Amino acid sequence: MSGKTGDAQIGAWVTALCAKKPTPGGGAAAAVAAAIGAASGAMAAIYTTRKKDEESGVAGEARALAAALDAAAARCIVLADEDETAYAALQASWKDESLSAEDKAKIEATALNVPVSLLKLCHEQSSAVANFLPRCNPNITSDAKVCIHLLAGAGRAAYQTVLVNQPKEEVKTELKPLLLDLAKHEKLVLPDGFP
Repeated sequence: MSGKTGDAQIGAWVTALCAKKPTPGGGAAAAVAAAIGAASGAMAAIYTTRKKDEESGVAGEARALAAALDAAAARCIVLADEDETAYAALQASWKDESLSAEDKAKIEATALNVPVSLLKLCHEQSSAVANFLPRCNPNITSDAKVCIHLLAGAGRAAYQTVLVNQPKEEVKTELKPLLLDLAKHEKLVLPDGFP
């Protein structure tokens, strides 16, 4: 797909994802899913600014969360484009014998950094929404829960992209607690009796 993810209509972007081309790929798909999740959470937060939310003091927290989620959604779209660029550079490096080992290492590090950043963002925002959920407008908590599910799924999907990049053990060790937290956030919002 030519152009930037943020400039594309979602239908055109999904069609590009379906194509037999290396980009956009799974890493970008994870980032777009995270953007949609964050946007859903932002909506739930901004709907928690009713008069009674103002009076209870929750509205200020809700506005701050909505702004953070809105910024996270925008960052996820940038990460989708960064993933596409990083993978294209990585793929080109496999055939470019003129690259030094140091240059190849930089390209590999960039390709790894994008999904690591996405997973960390998903964890941070999912944690914030899970913490806010008890104070969320009860008429729209389903959208906050959708946010948590999409961020958890996107975080796990980003981890799959991390693994493709063959990270060192310390990277996997650093990310494992984040994955466990994402699972806890999802369990929190599932009805009783679900695994």
